[in-house]
Amino acid sequence: MSDRPSEPAELPSQPSLRRMRAFGVRPKRDLGQNFLIDSNILGVIERAAELGPEDVVLEIGGGLGVLSEYLAARSAHTHVVELDRSLEPALRDALAPFGETTTLHLGDALQLDYTALDPAPTKVVANLPYGIAATAILDTIFVLPSVTRWVAMVQKEVGERFAASAGTSAYGVPSVLAQLSCDVRVHRSVARTVFHPVPNVDSVLVLLTRNGPAPAPELRALVQGAFAHRRKALPKSLQLHTGDKALRDRARAALAEIGLPEDARAERLTPAQFRALGEAIAR
Repeated sequence: MSDRPSEPAELPSQPSLRRMRAFGVRPKRDLGQNFLIDSNILGVIERAAELGPEDVVLEIGGGLGVLSEYLAARSAHTHVVELDRSLEPALRDALAPFGETTTLHLGDALQLDYTALDPAPTKVVANLPYGIAATAILDTIFVLPSVTRWVAMVQKEVGERFAASAGTSAYGVPSVLAQLSCDVRVHRSVARTVFHPVPNVDSVLVLLTRNGPAPAPELRALVQGAFAHRRKALPKSLQLHTGDKALRDRARAALAEIGLPEDARAERLTPAQFRALGEAIAR
């Protein structure tokens, strides 16, 4: 029997698993952390994003940096946003080879001033924390006109809501607000086993391609109010949401003007009809 001391076990070759062990990282359930551990999905994400060497990428939820370093190697600049400061050493390790072509932003993505990002992002590519996915996608649509494409890993139900058609149960505020300025589709499903820990929900890649300007704040408010009481007729929902009876009457007249029943529910209006409704109410 050899007296040689046992050598330390080799670190795993997969970047996320290697950094988890090297930096003593344990996923935090309260932050919804599910780290990518299957590098095969990275190529799928890249092809969906249609990344080019001139692109500036915004990644929300950097995690252990496996997607971050992949994006950084294939773009002009990569902005990485991460709330969990305990992941900073792992992320610095991932981004170190790329020098000044990456910027790490430590903080809450929902509080970040996206308009101050320099250079301005052209693509949003992220494995989004489930709790903020819908808000993060919509916020970047609204305030980053420079972004032309989004590829986001999200909970299956969130992706389906974004891509839902009028008249379906999944159709709602995120569907309308995203589709007012983007073509939206679920690109593909994602196996639970690409994550650690394995989540208890299914995930999809959702793909958004900008086709027009973001909806104005007034139109966004109209959509929010129209769905606030979705079992009510749209004009009544607006009245209940705002307390404005005159708005209810204007909405009824506007629905008739665009050729829809005065008691139509919000879920029956396509994004284009919502835009027409907003214009009619404003007249």
